[in-house]
Order: sequence, then C-alpha cells, then structure tokens
Amino acid sequence: MTSEKPDKPKRVNKTAYNAELRRLQAELVVMQQWVLETGSRVVVIFEGRDAAGKGSAIKRVSEYLSPRVARIVALPMPTEREKSQWYFQRYIEHLPAKGEIVLMDRSWYNRAGVEHVMGYCTHDQHRRFLHQAPLFERMLVEDGIILLKYWFSVSDLEQERRFRSRQNDPMRRWKLSETDVLSITKWVDYSKAKDELFVHTDIIEAPWWVVESEDKRASRLNMISHLLSAVPYEHREPPAVKIPSRPPASDYERPPREENHEVPDHAATLSKKKKTNR
Repeated sequence: MTSEKPDKPKRVNKTAYNAELRRLQAELVVMQQWVLETGSRVVVIFEGRDAAGKGSAIKRVSEYLSPRVARIVALPMPTEREKSQWYFQRYIEHLPAKGEIVLMDRSWYNRAGVEHVMGYCTHDQHRRFLHQAPLFERMLVEDGIILLKYWFSVSDLEQERRFRSRQNDPMRRWKLSETDVLSITKWVDYSKAKDELFVHTDIIEAPWWVVESEDKRASRLNMISHLLSAVPYEHREPPAVKIPSRPPASDYERPPREENHEVPDHAATLSKKKKTNR
C-alpha cells in the first residue's frame, strides 16, 4: 500500500504558529460575542480519518471561548433505546439554541463512516442515511443555523506514525482504541466510504471543507481562519464592566487558617527536589 501524500510538508514555524494562533483565537472571542448578542446558532462538524487532528483543532477553537456559549458534543455509543429511535433524533437535542456554538467531535456522519465500514449498521440504514442527511442539513440551514463541515485528511503513513506515538505516550494512550487501529487495515474501505458520503452530502447549503492535516499546526490555522471567514460576524465590544472599590472589612475577622483542611503544598516539594539534585 502506498501513501496518498508521500511528501510530508515542512511544518509551520512554531513562533509564527503561536503568534497567528493567538490572533485567530482572539478573533474567535470576537465572533463569540457576535453570536451571543445576535442570538445566532452555529454548528461546526469535525470529521475525518482517525488521528487526523480533529481533537486538537477543537481544543484550539474552544480554548478561550465561554463554555456557556460554545460547547463540545462528543456522543458515546448509542443506548439500546437510542438505537430504536430515528437516527438523527439523539443529535437534535444537542443542536444550539440562540446565542450558542456547538462543536461536534464526530457527528451523525458516524453512520456513513465507522458504522458503515465496520458493519455496525445495515446496508439499508446506510443508504437511508445518505438520502436523509442532505434533507436534514437543509432543514437546519433553512431554519437559520450556520452549519460548517470540516473533513480532516491525513495520509496513511502519517496516521500510522501518530498511532504509534499514542501507543507510547501514557497521556494519550486512551485515544487509541481497537477500532482506531483497524482503520489501518481498512484504509481503502474508509476511502470509499468518504468518497460516497461526499457525493451525497457535499451540498451547496452545507458543503464539505477539506483540511489537509499532515502538518497539524497548519491545519489548525487554516481551519480556524476559514471558520472565521464563513461566519458573517461583526466586531462587537463586550459590555463594559466597572470594578468597584473594595470597602473596608471592618466587621469581619477571618477564622484561623489552622481550622481549614488545606491541600498539601506539593509544589514546594519540587524546589526541594531541585536543590537535592544539584
């Protein structure tokens, strides 16, 4: 098997990346204020290959946004009751109300991706999804929801490299599941599934935007920049908040600290260890 993108691009310079990311994240905060004040509703779907960088992109988008305005939706496996519902039903309750942004870490496209490739749904369920998804999304857009769909693309070689790095990293090992690993052996099946879902769901009202993700830094900057360009926000200043002067605490005396259950000062032990190691 050969890689789809054998030539790995040069990574974006870290200093330039950090500076531009900070600028874009500041603009996301401005956009958030516009969403809040205008009562807009925004849904951003993050889909694509396993280990393509969806999670890290979501993290950068949401990092400085208010959790009261922007929330991440990452649904677990459906319950038996949910399996008996109309497929889109359990996603509907997570759609935004006015003044909200929803970031979907995976979405209803599970049916056209992992469920279809791994045999978790029937052929009829898959065909029905491909027919209904465009209708469902057109209804969302017609109702005023701003719907953006991003597909994160990564080569087979880079995906495997990221899998192996997760395997050896205790902080990220939880991100590596048996289903994820099987995507290596089912690379072509996932490619065919992606091509088919694009044919049916890359609609004018809600097109797919492909994010090349061989370089995660570049993919995050590109995705956030496009998101900002796709939402018709205007600069809105948040309401000015006046910080009052603190009145004197003449009728209050703090109880003795010894009566509190304070957490041990673990941080202090670090400096002691440093001196010992010298």
